[in-house]
Amino acid sequence: MDTDDILGLLQLTAAEVITPRFRQLSGGDIEEKGPGDLVTVADREAEAFLTRLLKAAHPSALVIGEEGVFADPSLLKGVANADHAFIIDPIDGTRNFVSGKDEHGVMLAEVRGGVTTRGWIWQPMTGRGYVAERGAGVRCNGEPIRRVRVDRPPLGATSRSKLTGFDAGGRLSPVVKSHFCCAFDYPSVLEGEFDFIYYNHVRPWDHLAGSLMVTENGGVARTLDGVGYTLLSRSRGLLVARDTMSWMTAQQTWPVS
Repeated sequence: MDTDDILGLLQLTAAEVITPRFRQLSGGDIEEKGPGDLVTVADREAEAFLTRLLKAAHPSALVIGEEGVFADPSLLKGVANADHAFIIDPIDGTRNFVSGKDEHGVMLAEVRGGVTTRGWIWQPMTGRGYVAERGAGVRCNGEPIRRVRVDRPPLGATSRSKLTGFDAGGRLSPVVKSHFCCAFDYPSVLEGEFDFIYYNHVRPWDHLAGSLMVTENGGVARTLDGVGYTLLSRSRGLLVARDTMSWMTAQQTWPVS
């Protein structure tokens, strides 16, 4: 199935399952998987819906999602060795979704032999769809994303809720904030809203698609020890930047208290 057609599957999932639930959730539709880690009926239904669509198009592919892995962590073990796999984040930014904020999206990564080959982000409320193919760049709504040139030192954000962001010298400051949604943070790096972002966790459904987009656009996605981010990354701390200089600026100021 070609890349744009698969984007259409994400759009259909949002239209049929996610958006009808937006700002319509009742208390019984929301659960807490862990402290601050929410899941809704829409997350589970969207993952099941998109899984069926992908399996119909690619019957031999392994398809797993965030909620399935939460229920059975062993599902993730076979992905690195799979000839063909898809990894779903059915609603990225679930807390935003629960709060009625537009900053939520559907994310999907394709992996072949442990290597991320394609990635998709669909933002239902903005109507923006981002796609990346390894070796072929990244596009938004069909148009190639050009690298943004900025005449200032690197500016960054962090997903850590107790921290707010970095000023243009890489120091902690409330200058910019994460959207607390990878489906918006990665496009913000691509489009120059900020130059780097730090994440505590390296979960593949959160980062495979966006990291491919950033690296296809000339950026860097590495753990804090300087190793490139992959499906097999397990160390805490992921630093994503629009270019190597921005990554080094941020890495030199970390860790912070």
